[in-house]
Amino acid sequence: MENPPTAPTTARGWKLDERARAAVIASYELETLRHTAALTQITDFAAALCDTPVALVSLVEETRQTFLARSGIDIDETPRETSFCAHAMLDEQVMVVPDATADPRFADNPLVTGEMNVRFYAGAPLISDDGVPLGSLCVIDTEPREGLTPLQMQGLTTLAANVMARLRDSRDGAAWRAAENDARRAVLDSETRFRTLADTMPQMVWSTLPDGYHDYYNARWYEFTGAPAGTTDGEGWNGMFHADDQDRAWERWRQSLTTGDAYEIEYRLRHADGGYRWVLGRALPMRNEAGAITRWFGTCTDIHEQKLAQEEREVISQELSHRIKNIFAVIAGLVQFAARTRPEFAPAATDLRQRITALGRAHDFVRPHSAQSRPSAQQDSLHGLLGELFEPYQQEERDRIIVSGDEVLVDDRAATPIALVFHELATNATKYGALSVEGGQVAVTVADDGQAVSIVWHETGGPPITAPAQTTGFGSQLIEMSAVRQLGGTVTRDWLPEGLTVTLIVPTASLSRAAVRT
Repeated sequence: MENPPTAPTTARGWKLDERARAAVIASYELETLRHTAALTQITDFAAALCDTPVALVSLVEETRQTFLARSGIDIDETPRETSFCAHAMLDEQVMVVPDATADPRFADNPLVTGEMNVRFYAGAPLISDDGVPLGSLCVIDTEPREGLTPLQMQGLTTLAANVMARLRDSRDGAAWRAAENDARRAVLDSETRFRTLADTMPQMVWSTLPDGYHDYYNARWYEFTGAPAGTTDGEGWNGMFHADDQDRAWERWRQSLTTGDAYEIEYRLRHADGGYRWVLGRALPMRNEAGAITRWFGTCTDIHEQKLAQEEREVISQELSHRIKNIFAVIAGLVQFAARTRPEFAPAATDLRQRITALGRAHDFVRPHSAQSRPSAQQDSLHGLLGELFEPYQQEERDRIIVSGDEVLVDDRAATPIALVFHELATNATKYGALSVEGGQVAVTVADDGQAVSIVWHETGGPPITAPAQTTGFGSQLIEMSAVRQLGGTVTRDWLPEGLTVTLIVPTASLSRAAVRT
């Protein structure tokens, strides 16, 4: 049995693997190099240097050899089996054939016996950086020659190295362009997915450049507004808002662009039917690794029905709260009427009526209000609530009860016990303490450490006081019930020579549900 033919090897012992060679050749952008001025200058110079009529840059493929550059002939390729360069590329040095007719490898070659009449050949191998033979830079003559001079041999080798440099550049450029194309396709694919996702969302989606220039809206935006595509780009979006909302929305947007803070606002947006609907606008910035904003992405959500329902609830709530306020007044009136018919009940009735009035003032402060009835002080403010409770005790020329310290949130749940505690303290101070004399004064100091709120009531300038034998009266019990049981706090009393000091410590969470969320 005959042994299978073995693959030829290079001078370095590298066995030819045509599949591997084909992969290496394919990595070069050969069409960008074919017959370029750069390679043609090399073949022209090689022919002049070696004084031959023909010079070629030959790339040996599996079944043919192609000429990337040629000087002296007009053909672009020949079959591989006739290729001299297929032999030259296996060597490390320039392969020289002085007379092809006298060389048994080529004597019967059609390039020798045929029209080309090749006699002299010299080829410098073209070898890739990882040792793969690709072809050769060769010179050809139709007359036999003894060989090349040392200078010509060196020049041919140098020119071959220049050919390989050109091939490497084309491969690197191909890799770079492939990477760029992949990146471009990835961006395009990502943008396509984003647009598809955005167009399926029920919200309106928009995007802007870092400076706030609107350059993208999804299909829902155009469907909702009825605006022709492109007409709301740039600053055109602001014209879609209700006239009463434009300045406010634009100011809020400029603030977000300046600070990088999230954008959120409710405004009325023109609908395709010509009317205006309430929407919630939100946007967040996208930042690069350096922290610089590269783009803003935002949404507009139709909240018109929710807004109308909320306004209806507010109207109903205001009406109910107003009726409750009237109930406090009716109860206070009934107590006063009963005291007139029962004189012996008058002192207790007066205290009860005052407590009911204090509860009514606290309720009126925290209840829902219309724009016309809303108190001047912030409705979720402990300072504001105490100021409302202490108003009856103040004088025109000066405040007898001064509130200072940290501002603390308070809601309707805590307003009632707070009102009972400080109404009781103010009433007692008016009867027996600092407020019972002209020069007396009370300082109320609020301190919040994030976990608990301390409210200190400190009387000064009143008559001398002594600690009572017991503090189990109704007023003291009312303070304990409100501060300890309802607010979960503690109450301490200090009967100091200059006046009574009461310290109320209450968990922050007991004063406001909003404080818990914060």
